[in-house]
Amino acid sequence: MIQHLVDGILVGSFLSLGAIGLTMAMHILRFANFSHAELLSIGAYCALVFDKVFESLLPILAAKIGPLSMTGALAISIVLSMAITGLSAVLIDRFIFQRVRQKGEELSMVFASFGMALIIRNIIGLVFGLSAELYSRDIAFAMILSRDPLLLVKPDQVFVLIAALILMFALHLVLSRTTFGFSLRAVAENPSLAQVHGVNLKRMIAAVWIIGGGLGAVAGIFYGLSYQITPVMGRDLVLPIFAATIVGGIGSVYGAVLGGFIVGIASNLALVILPSGYSPSVPFLMIVAVLLVRPNGLFGEARA
Repeated sequence: MIQHLVDGILVGSFLSLGAIGLTMAMHILRFANFSHAELLSIGAYCALVFDKVFESLLPILAAKIGPLSMTGALAISIVLSMAITGLSAVLIDRFIFQRVRQKGEELSMVFASFGMALIIRNIIGLVFGLSAELYSRDIAFAMILSRDPLLLVKPDQVFVLIAALILMFALHLVLSRTTFGFSLRAVAENPSLAQVHGVNLKRMIAAVWIIGGGLGAVAGIFYGLSYQITPVMGRDLVLPIFAATIVGGIGSVYGAVLGGFIVGIASNLALVILPSGYSPSVPFLMIVAVLLVRPNGLFGEARA
């Protein structure tokens, strides 16, 4: 059970990153974006492409970083993937969601996000094939944290957890200590009033997509470091990410972080009593339970 708890914390780290972008979009744009998880796939595959390109052009970057399976090429690829995924999110909103949003049909936004998810997923499958990909094919040996009870953790998992916590803390500083953060929170609470006070609404919406896309890209890459990447990884992660958002409370960045860890821990602890095939149902059950007991989530607020 302790091993599952540790694994759940590690899984929760990248679920939290994915949930942050989703909860910000849901709070500011007022719609459930079911294509958000596909941003994780875009980021993961962009990193895969850049990783191979840098390794072929600069062989020195192919060396591993310490005990990690990650190379210098992949480290640089993460930054570029964040930028491209954020830009992709902005373009999707500009050419698809914005046009639907101007018509004022909220339900159409949900259908549009479903369509975008299918389009992105199938384009990735068409370009890269349906087989799973790995950033490194070298065997990653786990470190023994404890022998009684036996606890095993891979160096990559420790890196993912620490890097995710650093990114979350950096976002906290931006939202709580900068003018940009105050403007973003003002738009989330009351877009019309924020515009009256001089906040550029279009720029804030673009910033939300850039932040959500960038963090989603990192979440997808971290998922690939821990497991493997496939064209359907967005489909597999959309329910846990939505569960993390709803458990934490829509609109709360801190709730999304906590919700991600709760969902990750619960899904892994469920393996103690449930067959592995039933594990994907745990996030769905958590969504149902939260909606019945506390519809606004742990940190969410009731909205008119």
